[in-house]
Amino acid sequence: MITRCYLEITNVCNLNCVFCPKTTRAKHTMTMNEFDTLTSRLVGGVKFLYFHLMGEPFLHPLLPQFILMARQKGFVPVLTTNGTLLAQRYDLMDALPHKLQISLHSHEGNGKENIEMYIDEVMTFAKEAARRGCIVVLRLWNEGGYNRMNESILRLIESRVASDWVERHDGWKLDENLYIENDNMFEWPDLQHDANDVEEVFCYALRNQIGVTVDGTVVPCCLDHNGDMGLGNLFEQSLEEILESPRAKAIYRGFTSHKAVEPLCQRCGYSAVSKRFRK
Repeated sequence: MITRCYLEITNVCNLNCVFCPKTTRAKHTMTMNEFDTLTSRLVGGVKFLYFHLMGEPFLHPLLPQFILMARQKGFVPVLTTNGTLLAQRYDLMDALPHKLQISLHSHEGNGKENIEMYIDEVMTFAKEAARRGCIVVLRLWNEGGYNRMNESILRLIESRVASDWVERHDGWKLDENLYIENDNMFEWPDLQHDANDVEEVFCYALRNQIGVTVDGTVVPCCLDHNGDMGLGNLFEQSLEEILESPRAKAIYRGFTSHKAVEPLCQRCGYSAVSKRFRK
């Protein structure tokens, strides 16, 4: 079974962060019928359903219904958001995902002002969601990059969370179900970039994760922002057929031999910076 599937319910975003590669694909927001069809074809082959690849999922008007439908079909729903729309989406409180990941680094990366209001809205939503049992992770994935505001952000969070923080290997536990997570900033893979000078690489793409873009195209991982490694279309084929395709098998065999056979994988900054894809 594929552990994680990144299902892109919209590729539209309300921000323009400098670290985001964007996408040249046609803009689209998934309909209820499209979501129902795609999730039905993922049932039994996927456990965690992440409502993100490109785009901001909190823009989707049907997000609460999508979360409830995903749960009914046996998925564990997870959301990643830039956090700017939380104050407008309290309809999510009755349809919270298993986990909510809020990318606080998007604030500095987007050059917005009024950080106090942003953190206040984030923390108000985050604390209530955590109280209701949702795991909330506040992400600062910007070490080595746009991180000048991190200390200010942490002080603002500290003023809103009174309990003692417990240090962890990747950040802190602030309260029950509420965490801060640190990580390095990485460069998204892009065919316009030079290939990495890495002899051996290992990736869990097609082993425990896949992505599905808003038009139904299945890609090996969540970093394929332009759908450059399309393996097939889930509207037209079964997941089993797609994973057995020659291109998918070649990618899988390549990483088994510690080789990145796809040009996009050879340009993966996530692998180069975090080394998580090596084994």
